[in-house]
Amino acid sequence: MRYLVTGGAGFIGGHLCERLIAQGHEVLALDDLSTGSFDNLQRLDGHERFEFRCASVLERRVVERCVRECQGVYHLASAVGVKLVVDQPVKTIETIVGGTEVVLNSCARYRRPVLLTSTSEVYGKSPKVPFAESDDCVMGPTTTRRWAYACAKALDEFHALAYWHQARLPVVIARLFNTVGPRQTGRYGMVIPRFVAQGLAGEPITVYGDGRQSRCFAHVKDVVGALCGLMDHPRARGEVFNIGNDQEVTILQLAERVRDLTGGRSEIRLIPYHEAYTVGFEDMMRRVPDLSKIRRLIGYRPTYDLDAILRDVIAEAQAAAPGSSTLSTS
Repeated sequence: MRYLVTGGAGFIGGHLCERLIAQGHEVLALDDLSTGSFDNLQRLDGHERFEFRCASVLERRVVERCVRECQGVYHLASAVGVKLVVDQPVKTIETIVGGTEVVLNSCARYRRPVLLTSTSEVYGKSPKVPFAESDDCVMGPTTTRRWAYACAKALDEFHALAYWHQARLPVVIARLFNTVGPRQTGRYGMVIPRFVAQGLAGEPITVYGDGRQSRCFAHVKDVVGALCGLMDHPRARGEVFNIGNDQEVTILQLAERVRDLTGGRSEIRLIPYHEAYTVGFEDMMRRVPDLSKIRRLIGYRPTYDLDAILRDVIAEAQAAAPGSSTLSTS
């Protein structure tokens, strides 16, 4: 197969491209490098079954040509990170909604199966935990910018499922919970790479809010394996699936664990949300996936626990540090 991966130079996109190549496929990666990086594709540089094109998913003619040349599409291109979502709300909405419309329209024209990556953010402020795919989505007010991301991704899901119901376009929706691992940047607010960088530098590890909010972190290798499994399974079409890990940890506990694993020199400092983001910022106290649906279909079970994930991220950061004898390419 020849697959198109939009957002292919992103953190998850780069790992997915590697996975597909390892499975024997050809890959065409499309990315405008606004948040992605060539570093995420370093291992594929010069590979005979890999091609990269620098363009936006908003460029309709480019996307159409890419879709036409491939037999399946993984649509990962999106605005990423809470900080980017809060700081650039217009770009967030336009990239997510507009880009997905272009991709779905092209896939429908050429009858290409497409997997759309969505997010656990669509569950919003729902108090029901763990989150199952059929649960209600409880959004905050439109005056709070962070909900623009959740609502835009929910609209993407509605749009994709509309193509499935109306035109029988083969679509699969994957709701990703916190995905972490080597090559993830902390530039856009991702918590683990930020904590690790602070811990290794002996700087204060900055926890936003009171630290009692909890998350579940999945290794990117587990996640891309699940994405491939869903794309390959005919009974996944027209369905929504959670992908993540259901091992829950508070952000304060996470900070303490990172401190311990990076030498124990850092203090843990609490930063109010209004200082970290903006006045009126809202956060969810818990975000835990129900993984029973994807487990039943493809046997998905996370293979990395939190300590294994942290050790992986820390090892890469140490190897890439100035003065290291070995530069990491993982």
